[in-house]
Amino acid sequence: MSETLHRDARIPETMAGLRLDQAAAELLADYSRERLKTWIKDGALTVDGARAKPKDKVFGGERLVLDAVLEDEVRWTPQAIELDIVHEDDAVLVLDKPAGLVVHPAAGNPDGTLLNALLHHCPGLAAIPRAGIVHRLDKDTTGLMVVAKTLAAQTALVEQLQARTVSREYDAVVTGVPIAGGTVDEPIGRHPRDRKRQAVNASGKPAVTHYRVVERFRGHAHVRCRLETGRTHQIRVHMAYRRYPLIGDALYGGRLKLPAGAGDDLKDLLRHFPRQALHARKLAFVHPASGETLTLRAPLPDDMMVLLDGLRADNEERT
Repeated sequence: MSETLHRDARIPETMAGLRLDQAAAELLADYSRERLKTWIKDGALTVDGARAKPKDKVFGGERLVLDAVLEDEVRWTPQAIELDIVHEDDAVLVLDKPAGLVVHPAAGNPDGTLLNALLHHCPGLAAIPRAGIVHRLDKDTTGLMVVAKTLAAQTALVEQLQARTVSREYDAVVTGVPIAGGTVDEPIGRHPRDRKRQAVNASGKPAVTHYRVVERFRGHAHVRCRLETGRTHQIRVHMAYRRYPLIGDALYGGRLKLPAGAGDDLKDLLRHFPRQALHARKLAFVHPASGETLTLRAPLPDDMMVLLDGLRADNEERT
């Protein structure tokens, strides 16, 4: 499936001095800046009938004409994978992702992903870049994700993420007992020796995580983290950097630490918790169509509830 696009717009005098790609992004807001740049470079988007460069300045009064074919962005197979949909309308879909579900196909996971499931649920997403996925959760992180169902919605959500106006809050269970909450404002980049890992790195990208303590146990804590930025593995890296690694985190958790005198039940629970104890509990953003703030929440998954119950039981036995 493909769609033939034709758009015709006049650059207003008020845009004089802008780059062409900036002006095009304002006038053709349904499409991302990167896609518009590609069309300008390919000659699909012309200025007064001539090819131009994305960085060319505009003077106002020029005529923009877009003639392009919008091919399906993905070639992956739709698959009937159950989705826990929390909210859906014509513009967006919000789901509660389970543990173990990879978001996007890759070399090690060519199918069976959230993207495959989305294409089955909503075939029209084949025409949207990345099937409308605008942010990701790690394979073993549970919780809320928003998916755009139109190009305009995707552009708007990406802009909100870049402007840091999307509110994302996570529940985590960590090793160690913070005295109080705090903020980790440390850049994150690729680990210098292990390419599977991220690390606090002076040459990395800015990353800010706020956290507060919800409940304390003898050797662990339930914390709530709020993201300002969305770097890969951000909460896992930042909490490990503060020496409060997430329970079950095989990549950043380090050596297992058990509370002194822990009973067999708690030892077994901590040794065999199968994933990083992290859940995206709350998501808030401005709806791309209505302009109203949409706030959604997802309850803790069963495995984290069992983990917290085990830590509480250990507290009670030792008091």
